Amino acid sequence: MPDTPRITLLGTGTMGVGMAHSLLRAGLPVTVWNRHADRARPLAGDGAVVAETLEDAVHEADVVITMLFDADAVAEVMEQAAGAMRDGAVWVQSATVGRDGIARLARFAEEHGLTMVDAPMVGTKQPAEEGRLAILAAGPARTRDLVQPAFDAMGAKTVWLGDEPGPASALKLVANSWVAALTAATAQGIEQARGFGIDPARFLETISGGAADSAYLQLKGSAILEQRFDPQFGLDGLLKDLRLIRTATAEAGVPTTLVDALVALFAQASEEGHGKEDIAAVAASFAPAGAAPAV
Repeated sequence: MPDTPRITLLGTGTMGVGMAHSLLRAGLPVTVWNRHADRARPLAGDGAVVAETLEDAVHEADVVITMLFDADAVAEVMEQAAGAMRDGAVWVQSATVGRDGIARLARFAEEHGLTMVDAPMVGTKQPAEEGRLAILAAGPARTRDLVQPAFDAMGAKTVWLGDEPGPASALKLVANSWVAALTAATAQGIEQARGFGIDPARFLETISGGAADSAYLQLKGSAILEQRFDPQFGLDGLLKDLRLIRTATAEAGVPTTLVDALVALFAQASEEGHGKEDIAAVAASFAPAGAAPAV
């Protein structure tokens, strides 16, 4: 087992770029690939090797991380990459794909003789850049020494949830459900205060420091007040996750009342043109009819 595992990261979107930076900062050798090569090339200046083909990206890697949009994208990429991966390499599947998606990808791994660790990441753009993600992991115990250097570089903590894929992706749905609910509730509180003729900043001030406060509430609340919607977590990405959450929640026999409302709110904001913006742009769904949120 190598003392310094060679890492390949497939996907250099909002999260992937930050993950690559954290891996490089830890001194790990990193190769990156993106289906749109121009989105990966800037990482060459940070010390990454930029592969032009999937086969070139994975053939020498000890750990291959997929951070792509959904299960279909992961399956398409791994269908091409699997045959080029070397014996003993570990596939770390970090995209949010839901319970059905991870089961499908686990079957793919088994059929292709791949060792997979189910390892979605909890966090957004800034924690990815700073190596402060929470990594949820489930996979064979024998893989842990190999993948842990990468996890330590990208995350503030790793939560191991067993030896079989599935529990990590399930817990990621729980975490993202909470993120969606807190963001929407913060937007609602701001718009309620505004509608009642109160400076909405006083809502955040009132909550601050109390039992109901959180750093995340203040972060998203400030973004909504200042209309700063540069994507830390893209709204369309969370909407995709919420639909996975709704399916998994229903299959588990848990009422979907709140998830249904969240899907409707984020879908409305997406339909109004906010899909590429940060999830804080769900505030648009609480604006009075015909009006955009005002500062």
